Parts: sequence; C-alpha cells; structure tokens
Amino acid sequence: MSVILWLIRHGETDWNREGRWQGWRDVPLNATGLAQAEAMAEKLAVAGVTFHALYASPLRRALQTAQPAARRLGLEIRVDERLREIHQGAFEGLTHAEIAERYAAELDAIRRMPATASAPGGETVTQVAARLRAAADDLARRHAGQTVLVFGHGLALATLYCQAHGIPLEQAHLHIPRNGDILVVEWGEETSLSVR
Repeated sequence: MSVILWLIRHGETDWNREGRWQGWRDVPLNATGLAQAEAMAEKLAVAGVTFHALYASPLRRALQTAQPAARRLGLEIRVDERLREIHQGAFEGLTHAEIAERYAAELDAIRRMPATASAPGGETVTQVAARLRAAADDLARRHAGQTVLVFGHGLALATLYCQAHGIPLEQAHLHIPRNGDILVVEWGEETSLSVR
C-alpha cells in the first residue's frame, strides 16, 4: 500500500528574501510568508480532498505555515524531526556571495558533487534524502491508502520528490518548490525499495 503525500514548502522568510541560507536556523515567516500560510490553508480547505493527517518540521517557519491549515482542517500538527531542512553548517546565515567569498573551495565541491559534498559541519543531499525517505516510509506504513500533508523545506522536500520519481539526487536543487508551493507524490514500499 502507498500514501499520497502533499509536500508543502514553508512560506517566505526575510532570509529567503535576502538570499541567506537558512538550514537549521529557526527563522520565522515574514508578513508575506504569513499571508502565504493563510492562502495555503484556504487552498487546502477547498481542494476537495480528505486529508487524514498533518506532519511538520519542528522549525518555526514550517510550523507557522502549517498552523492555519491545521486549524482550518481540524487536524493536529504532528512534529517529525526528520522533516528538517538540510543542515548547512558554516553556510547558515550567509548569502551566496558571502559563501563564495569565504568558502570558495567548499562551494566548488558542492557544484561538482551536489549529492555528496556538504558545507563545513553540514549534511549532504544524500544524507537528507535518507532521513526524509525514512520519514516517508513510516508515513506509508502508518497512513496506507490515505492522503497526508507534510509541511517542510525546499531542498528536503525536493529529495523526496526526486526519490518518488526516480530522479537523480544530483538534480534535487532543480525541483525545489517555491515558498508556499505544493509537490504531490505517491509513496509506498516499492518507491522506497527502488531508490535505495
């Protein structure tokens, strides 16, 4: 059996607007992000779909995006640590230009090996994909035949999308949804086995 996952990226933060790499930093939504969260709740309420559960990353920007939907749909927010964004280590809080200036060699390695290189002290895309896969496997077992909302982060959710569609993880950055956007995937035992 499989589960249908609606993967929703959090709304905008000031760091998104400034181009700062957030990773595990607990940055709140800005006014635009809060409006996107309300708009998402409305979109889900009129989608004509029965949502059976709602899960979210523990980071504030994901929780703030999930809260209006949870209220509107009458669902409890279940927090799963594995839904966090990629840990960006020393890059967190910096803009791309600052990273390029201070960590040119490390950034170049990530460009050459996007799935297996990481920021100093951070995670690789492959590591993120493994923890997101484990979370999705649990959801498929717990909610077989159901539709589940997952509020999370751009790159983390992109790794699930890639795994569900057989897309190489090296291309995950090409599938990052915009703030407040949705990716829908079907995830089951066969999906997980096919990407190991």
